[in-house]
Amino acid sequence: MSDSYILWFNKLRISDVPLVGGKNASLGEMYQKLQPMGVIVPNGFAITAKAYRDLLQESGLDAMLRGELAGLDTANMEDLKAKGAEIRKRIREAPLPDRLVKEITEAYNELCTEGGRDVAVRSSATAEDLPNASFAGQQESYLNIRGVEALLSACRNCFASLFTDRAISYRVDQGFDHFSVALSIGVQRMVRSDLACSGVMFSIDTESGFRDAVLITGAYGLGETVVQGTVNPDEFYVFKPTLRDSFRPIISKTLGSKKIRLIYDESGRNPTVQVRVPRHEREHFVISEEEILKLAQWAIIIEEHYSKEAKRFVPMDIEWAKDGITNELFIVQARPETVVSNRDTQKVVQHILEEKGEVLIKGRAVGQLIGSGRAHVIASARDISDFKPGEVLVTETTDPDWEPIMKLLLQL
Repeated sequence: MSDSYILWFNKLRISDVPLVGGKNASLGEMYQKLQPMGVIVPNGFAITAKAYRDLLQESGLDAMLRGELAGLDTANMEDLKAKGAEIRKRIREAPLPDRLVKEITEAYNELCTEGGRDVAVRSSATAEDLPNASFAGQQESYLNIRGVEALLSACRNCFASLFTDRAISYRVDQGFDHFSVALSIGVQRMVRSDLACSGVMFSIDTESGFRDAVLITGAYGLGETVVQGTVNPDEFYVFKPTLRDSFRPIISKTLGSKKIRLIYDESGRNPTVQVRVPRHEREHFVISEEEILKLAQWAIIIEEHYSKEAKRFVPMDIEWAKDGITNELFIVQARPETVVSNRDTQKVVQHILEEKGEVLIKGRAVGQLIGSGRAHVIASARDISDFKPGEVLVTETTDPDWEPIMKLLLQL
């Protein structure tokens, strides 16, 4: 490959994880290999991990970071918080190499010629997920980014997000060297799902590990609400064996509450804003049965391709989006599923709560274990400072400033 900081999706394969991280390598793999099979992936380009490394070297940040992280005790939350904040600040303020700015600008302008100036900017770490370690969701993504200056700012924030408190602590706990992991950035044409819907699907049942089902979840608006668990989505199950035989095997459809959606912020204050969904919309499924079956077929194609490449069964965790202008469906991300697929499917473990108290809130559980402690209801981002370690956090919020709540949840 060339010495350029930019690699387009049509030049990438899954083997390019060291160059562009797992997320970008996967997008390139699908863009090249699966689009001819009908799986539609929005075009884009990767800013290579070399750009991140050159930024640290040319700005002198490499030595500073090593000094800040040397001997860090991640159990000391105040020290972790202070050092993490300082590291991120220094990275965001560091000047990007001139050649990098030039190449990003040229690539962005070329992508804009395909239609629309809005892009999604996503971090892609070069550390691959392992059976006992998953790096998913640790770095930042930014949606509805428009213009070169906004894109460069988002790139700086992505680079800095390699050192969130959560990411630093996780690498220490898992025994990973901070400097063996680098960050690539994916810049992808936005799908106007703010005007339609989006969601996540798995080519395996996430409750039982059953291999012959596709689970599709979906909600109105941009997909971050589903990915981050801030909305109760619609759910659809499809039986894979008979779908392959051209039947319509939708096993079940469950209507979610879908109380909020993430859309473009037309005021210009922020790229996106969270709003309530009217009741009459919440009473309908976000996609049709034809679209359910199409997504399930794509899940099978993606799973079979990645399994063939790996020479073993590889169930997939896939993000999809529907464009509200063209009504087209797209796949915007895909990665191997690393949680349910590594369980012992010969055993069933059930946790039973023997004593029950007052019901504070109902919803879909993130996991299957049982926690105990004083319950603390967080209804607004303003209440976060009241939360104490050891308490059980309960939250159901339509607060437009919901991101601090999610950041707290991710660090628990």
